[in-house]
This record gives sequence, C-alpha cells and structure tokens, in this order.
Amino acid sequence: MSEELEVKRVRGTGWKSVYETLRHEIISLALPPGQLLDEMSLAERFDMSRSPVREALIRLAGDELVVTLSNRSTIVAPIEVATFPKYVEALDIAQRMNTRLAASLRTDEDIKLIAKRQKEFEAAVKTGDHLKMSEANKAFHMSIAYAGKNPYLANFYEKLLSQGQRILHLHFEYLERTHDGYLLTDEHTQMLEAIKDRNVDLADELAHLHTRQFQENFMTFMRENYTTNISLGSLKAAE
Repeated sequence: MSEELEVKRVRGTGWKSVYETLRHEIISLALPPGQLLDEMSLAERFDMSRSPVREALIRLAGDELVVTLSNRSTIVAPIEVATFPKYVEALDIAQRMNTRLAASLRTDEDIKLIAKRQKEFEAAVKTGDHLKMSEANKAFHMSIAYAGKNPYLANFYEKLLSQGQRILHLHFEYLERTHDGYLLTDEHTQMLEAIKDRNVDLADELAHLHTRQFQENFMTFMRENYTTNISLGSLKAAE
C-alpha cells in the first residue's frame, strides 16, 4: 500500500511543491546563481523520494532557471550579464508589440483585467516583498499581452518576462534603495490609460520607455555593486 501511495505522489503533485519552492527561492535570489542543487539533499529536505525532486529540476531547467553540467550536477543558472543587451533588445520588441496590439484590440473586459492587475501590483509594491512585486509585475504585463490577442507573441513575451525575474529582483532592490519605487506604479498607470484610450503610438512609446528605465536601473545597480568591464549597451529611442 505504501508503495502505491508513493507512486501516486510521484506521478501526481509531489514535484509541484518542490518546483514552486525552488522557483521562488531562485527568483528571489535566496538560492544564488551557481548554487549546487543536489538531488539527495533536496529529497531529504522535502522528505520525499528523488523522483519528484528530479521532475521539479527538469521543470526548472525548462524555465532556464537551472542548468545541468557535463558531470551531471545541477546548479542554479548563472545570470549572464554579458548577454543582457541582447535580452533587453528582445524584451523591448516584445513589450512594444504586445502593448501596441493591446491598445488596438483591447475589449472593455481586457481593460478591467489590466486595471485589476495594476491594483494588485500597487498592493505588492506597498509590501516591499520583491517576489510578490515580481509576480504581480509579470501578471500585469501578461494581462496586456492577452489583450493583444496574439498567443504567439504573448508566449514569447511570457518567456522573456520569466527569464528576467531575477534581474527584476535586483531592479526592485535598486529602486527601493533610491526611493523610486513609485515610478513603477506611475509607468504602469500611464500604459493602462494609453491602452484604454486606444492610443497605439503612445502605448508603444510608454512600453519602450518602461523597458529603457528597467535597463538603465539595472546597469546602474551593476556598476555600483560589481566590478565589471562589460558594456551593457543602450536601447535606441522609440521610433
């Protein structure tokens, strides 16, 4: 009977709690980049067999949050600062396109959902919990993407937002230190209003400025906290 229960847990939801816990710890940087994730140690920590732990790690690898080395060890994925310029270029394009489409195609129900997500983000900012802020920020931007009615662009955008959540955590830390957290809620409100007014060009411009602000804050954070000769580049002005 015990074996049957174990199989049911492994094949059911056993891995989900491991996945969610590790994902949150990785995104919040509680588990730092490069941290070794040993299956046996994790199995002991979560008091379960190695199978659900292995499944959770496979899922995290699919999210590009962990990587498997040549010796088959698994570590928390490094934050690749050198590739940040390429990442932010892709994010800028995806953010602008989804926001433009939302301004053009949104429905009244879409506006209600975007406004709801914005209120949730404002509430998260007030808590000062960076993980809650990160998740609420992603939910806000994805509500805009869904309003754009293009699932391919929305899926691409979601992947980029997920990949950037650890960088966003550093971004929030910088804003908290400089007392500029209010800028995030103001920018989101402006984007919401542009989409509501069906002002496609303004929505595009605001989306671009939003990405550029994120980039500049991250660059400043890195220069103030880490010694690096890497050029992080800059985005071109919106056309």
